[in-house]
Amino acid sequence: MQTNFVEELRWRGLLQDLIPETEAFLLSTSTRGYIGFDPTSDSLHIGSLVQIIILMHFQKAGHHPIVLLGGATGMIGDPSGKSDERNLLDHKILEKNCKDLKNQFEKFLNFSSKIPNPATIINNYDWMKSFSLIDFSRDVGKHLTVNYMMAKESVKKRLSNDSKTGMSFTEFTYQLLQGYDFFHLHKTMNCKLQMGGSDQWGNITTGLELIRRKEGSKAYAITCPLIKKSDGSKFGKTEEGNVWLDENKTSCFKFYQFWLNTSDDDSINYIKMFTFLSKEEIEKKINEHSNAPHLRILQKIIAKEVTILVHGQEAFNKVVSTSEILFGNSTEKNLQNLDSKTFLELFEGVPQALVEMSLLIDGLSIISALVTQTGFLKSNGEARRALTENAISVNQKKVNINFTLGVNDLIAGKYILLRKGKKNYFIIKVKL
Repeated sequence: MQTNFVEELRWRGLLQDLIPETEAFLLSTSTRGYIGFDPTSDSLHIGSLVQIIILMHFQKAGHHPIVLLGGATGMIGDPSGKSDERNLLDHKILEKNCKDLKNQFEKFLNFSSKIPNPATIINNYDWMKSFSLIDFSRDVGKHLTVNYMMAKESVKKRLSNDSKTGMSFTEFTYQLLQGYDFFHLHKTMNCKLQMGGSDQWGNITTGLELIRRKEGSKAYAITCPLIKKSDGSKFGKTEEGNVWLDENKTSCFKFYQFWLNTSDDDSINYIKMFTFLSKEEIEKKINEHSNAPHLRILQKIIAKEVTILVHGQEAFNKVVSTSEILFGNSTEKNLQNLDSKTFLELFEGVPQALVEMSLLIDGLSIISALVTQTGFLKSNGEARRALTENAISVNQKKVNINFTLGVNDLIAGKYILLRKGKKNYFIIKVKL
């Protein structure tokens, strides 16, 4: 069933610019529309998640989404929104990245031929690889003037007096390449719509102009706003860098925590942009949150919905258990179920000490573990006082002065977690 795609984007805050008549056209027919993704890495990050979600809404509205991987344009680099020229990647790296990204997109879009509007994924290298410079100059370059290309905001910004590096011819031609992509998809697949971030408006309209001049046809365009945090900082960045969709680059736990730490102001926008909850549900939750912001209702919903979207229900269940460990609401069993990678990530920066496995086999007294073997506490007297005051935990379980550590206490076969009070942690790591 066809629904109003543009209106869906509008109320979710995902609509910036659109060509006149786009909304009416999309309501009148089921059509193909695409978004391009340059494969500069083997994984997408959450900065790309908005575009993925837009394609998902497009498919839900009854249209045919096309994912265009820039195996060719990725060799050049888009100057839009950049202050410096991007490092060029070779074809071998881009080919691998395209393969990995294709696997990621299959988690979000339905490519099955059994449905009436399946998604399609294509690579512009397939039609660009045999395009000679002479052919490109004659068939594409002659249709757009230098004046037209210089008027683009992305070009003017890079050529301004503030720019230290200027702009290479390679980058200058990027808008022609992207414009030709739109023309090619329009001609070969009857693709009528290109979508993207607002920084892509210049490149997108170049494609529209090329279609108009070469074919005398009309096509359409939609952009969404670039997502920024309410404090003005860049969305999707942490101190460690990008938040990736690949769990091997950003773990499910850190991914979940990123969304959980969203500010109240941002969460009102993000629940609309990054979840598929209905307008009624979202308005209800925003109202509940405003009445009790300390409960962080919106943040919890966003973290849950986006984690399930990207990593699945099982991964979400796991990160919830892990989070309970971090905030002291877990059981010893939750801790014992952690794998080595998750455990170290959860307690990153906690001091460690190596202990011989033989000591655990024989049984290591808690006082010796706290003082002699680790130096966690300074003296036997301090250890006895802490134990008497019920302030010492082993693997989140309170212990007394008679407790003995053994091999059964090992987490992931190699760690034991000591804690004094609520926040002072220490890790015993056995020598294997």
